[in-house]
Amino acid sequence: MAGPFDLTLERGACASITGPSGSGKSLLLRMVADLDPNEGQVHLDGRSRATWSAPDWRKRVIYVAAESGWWAEDVAQHFPATERTAVRAMTDRFGLKSELLDGPVARLSTGEKQRLALARALLRAPLILLLDEPTSALDDESIERVELLLRERMTAGMSILMVTHNGRQAERLARRHYLMSAGRLELA
Repeated sequence: MAGPFDLTLERGACASITGPSGSGKSLLLRMVADLDPNEGQVHLDGRSRATWSAPDWRKRVIYVAAESGWWAEDVAQHFPATERTAVRAMTDRFGLKSELLDGPVARLSTGEKQRLALARALLRAPLILLLDEPTSALDDESIERVELLLRERMTAGMSILMVTHNGRQAERLARRHYLMSAGRLELA
């Protein structure tokens, strides 16, 4: 992957990254999250990522993949018992039936998985949310619900770096827009 990249994300702001498939957008998010090897320097509130333990960094900087991971058979197993009330409230905000939490992952649609993975991340109250195509499988009403909740979290100080092919979504949420092409990131 080419580079280096220079990107600043203010507290409570969203920046979008667009570009062709295979250009390195998802890999960039994974590098920021410290999930893939990289030599870059990443700072959070002036503190280098190198000074954080990996678990502490990943509590503050959460990556939500385009296709989320589900490691247990039942949906409820992906949420701590102490968060069940909060997740049920969030499923309502996302337009999901709370009964989904009581069923198997295999019965979830792609869009339901996307919203539940986002709920899982938001319940951890990250400082930075790294989103990879967060609404690609959603209808317009569901996209509006997700964006409303993301705006609320940004108002509360959470920052978002989002990969999207949805230019209108980038315009609605992001203050800064970047273009990734052939492993190079440029301000759009």
